[in-house]
Amino acid sequence: MNINELRTFLEVIETGSLVAASRRLNVSQSTVTARISALEEEVGQKLLHRYKSGADLTSAGFKFRRYAEVMVQLWRQARYEVSLPKSFEAVCNVGLEFDLWQGIGQRFLDHVREHVPGVVIALWPGEQRQIDRWLSIGLVDLAFCYVPQAGEDFTSRVLVDDQLVMVSTNEDAGVQLGSSYVFVDHGDEFRRRHAEAFAGDVPAAVTIAASEWAVDHILRHGGAGYLPRRMVREHIAAGRLHVVAGAPVFGRRIYAVENARTVRAWAWYGAAMGALG
Repeated sequence: MNINELRTFLEVIETGSLVAASRRLNVSQSTVTARISALEEEVGQKLLHRYKSGADLTSAGFKFRRYAEVMVQLWRQARYEVSLPKSFEAVCNVGLEFDLWQGIGQRFLDHVREHVPGVVIALWPGEQRQIDRWLSIGLVDLAFCYVPQAGEDFTSRVLVDDQLVMVSTNEDAGVQLGSSYVFVDHGDEFRRRHAEAFAGDVPAAVTIAASEWAVDHILRHGGAGYLPRRMVREHIAAGRLHVVAGAPVFGRRIYAVENARTVRAWAWYGAAMGALG
C-alpha cells in the first residue's frame, strides 16, 4: 500500500469516476485502475463498484474510506513537519471547535505569532467527534473544545464557562419562542436543558448548528436565538441585538485538552494559555 493508491482511491470517491479521477490526478485511466486494483488486493476486499458511468463504494470501501483519509492527512502532516525550515523550532497542531475561533482561537494564535515566531501553528477546525479522533491518533497536540478527553496521555483544563443568552433583533421580544425563533444547536446538554425550559413551546422552524451562521441569519432576517455572549457582545453594544429579558441563561464549559507529553516540552506554552484568561 502506498500513498498514491490511497490518494487515487479518495479522488475516485470525490469525483465519482475513474475517468474524472485520472484527469484530476493528471495520470492515465489505466494508472488509476492499476492503483485501485493494487489497493484492493492489499486490503483483501473489493472497495469500489465500477461502472461505465462511474464508481460507487462497496460496504468495505465505505468502512475503509475514513482510514484512508486519516492516513493521507497524517502523511501530509509528517511531510510538513519534517520539511520545516531551520528557522522554525516546532509545530503546534491545534484542533478547534468551529464556534471557538472567536476569542479562544484568535487570542491563542495572536499570542503565539507575536511572542513565539519560531513556532508554526496549524489550526484544524472540526466538530467534537473529529477532534476526539485527531487527539487519539496524534494529529493534534492541543484542542479547544466542549468535552474533556479521558486517558492518561491527556490533560483537560477548564478555560471558561461560555454563557449562552437569548438575543433578539426585537428590543421588546418576550421569552416565548415565536415563528422567527432560530434553534442554535449547542450540543446534547444544551438540547436537554432547552427542552426542559421551553417544554410547551412550538419547535423552531430553523435549526442551525453553528453560532456564526446563526448570528448572520438572525441579523439578516430578524428573529431570536441562543448565542454565546462573547460572540454577540459587539452587536448588543451597537443595538443590533438585544438580550431577551427574563430568558434563562445556559452555561457551556470550554476545555483545553492537551497531549501532556508534547506540551510539557514547550517553554512558551504556559504564557500562551495565560493569554486566554
